[in-house]
Amino acid sequence: MKMLIEGKLIDKNKKIAVKNPFNNEIIDYVPSGDAEDAKKAISAATKATKSMKEISSRKLSRIMYDIHQELKEKHQEISKLISLETGKPIRDSLIEMDRSLQTLLMAAEESKRIYGETIPMDAAIAGKTAFGFTIKIPLGVVAAISPFNYPVNLAIHKIAPALAAKNTVVFKPSTKAPLAALKMTEIMGRHLPDGAVNAITGPGGVLGDQLVTSDQVNKVSFTGSVATGLSIARKAGMKKLTLELGGNDPLIVLDDADIDAAVLGAVGGSYLNAGQVCIGVKRLIVQENVADEFTEKLVYRTQKVKTGDPLDPETDMGPLIDEEAAINVEQSVNDALQKGAQLLCGGKREGTFFQPTVLDQVRVDMELVQKETFGPVSPVIRVKNLDEAIKAANSTPYGLQAGVFTQNIAKAKKAVREIEAGSVLINKQPTFRTDNMPFGGFKMSGMGKEGVKYAVEDMTRTKMVVIG
Repeated sequence: MKMLIEGKLIDKNKKIAVKNPFNNEIIDYVPSGDAEDAKKAISAATKATKSMKEISSRKLSRIMYDIHQELKEKHQEISKLISLETGKPIRDSLIEMDRSLQTLLMAAEESKRIYGETIPMDAAIAGKTAFGFTIKIPLGVVAAISPFNYPVNLAIHKIAPALAAKNTVVFKPSTKAPLAALKMTEIMGRHLPDGAVNAITGPGGVLGDQLVTSDQVNKVSFTGSVATGLSIARKAGMKKLTLELGGNDPLIVLDDADIDAAVLGAVGGSYLNAGQVCIGVKRLIVQENVADEFTEKLVYRTQKVKTGDPLDPETDMGPLIDEEAAINVEQSVNDALQKGAQLLCGGKREGTFFQPTVLDQVRVDMELVQKETFGPVSPVIRVKNLDEAIKAANSTPYGLQAGVFTQNIAKAKKAVREIEAGSVLINKQPTFRTDNMPFGGFKMSGMGKEGVKYAVEDMTRTKMVVIG
């Protein structure tokens, strides 16, 4: 695959191998871009801002529908690419493409709904004879930086709203899984003015620094680690920022909960994409008088999770993105075991695979649950009551989403009020997300909101117009 700069596919002599985490085979290569490539992409995007501003909202919406149609025709091909480069089971990759297509349609519609407002000027002294209103205008150039775990969906959540607001984009995918996203941007580039969408690949420290520090870039939308997000915030200056920096999402199970439903939510949330999901279930906080029943049923369901070839439609869970990621999970689990946690099932690593794992008697101060463990682990923390559960839920630096299973509306309302998270879901696991909801966390989970309508709003500026 190649980079896309000003409508042209660009290759380089120096390349990066993209490997299949299931069998370590090389799928393809991408160019190892450098600072000059980033500057060229930014320059192309800057030049294209004039063309994008001149496109009517109606025409832009139509263009985005055309992009949707071509991506839809490539649905199977791109889904397979996602599975090959990430290790994600094919049925989950197909769902990712469904969601991505839906997100693109939402953006196509939202491009026609960018409204200003009328201001009652006569509500203030000296405003009686004036007429005032606001209009929304594009920011200019948006830098979009996305991770490996949802290579198309997370990219399209940045690129599509930016385009809908008539911005231009310089996109940098993860070099661990860039292929499906590059295919997507190549398709987009065929329908848009040259330079409206650019895609560059290469070392994050080199390309990312150019995107974040360039005076020509007006906004950075980033999904990734806390450390990188903090670095971006320090370097970005006056740019607008949206930072989605991951989570350590709790699932609280109270003694009046539907235990079977809670177990299904826990399994679906803990092992989706081998636990490599920012809104995955990372902590199971269970009221102690139902903890034995919950863990017994959780172990039973966990042992039924089928791991294997991501291209096998029967596979429930594939490998982690690389062996280093699997080793990190192994080390976190072993550390918890050494500090008193009990292994109920799983706990073994083989290459890039880590078995779906249930740990009991986990304490809130263990590194396994204080930091984000990006792997298929279900750590059970036992608590006496709702107050303890909320305290445990709030005990980490993260606050992305949280789930609470209870049949008591008063307890649900208390949890909603007191849990420090961007979203609190009642009788749903925190892995639940629709692509139109405002999405973004508190504390170290980031700043700003995604979700098409909210992203579009943040990718515009407000201009005041007064007529005397």
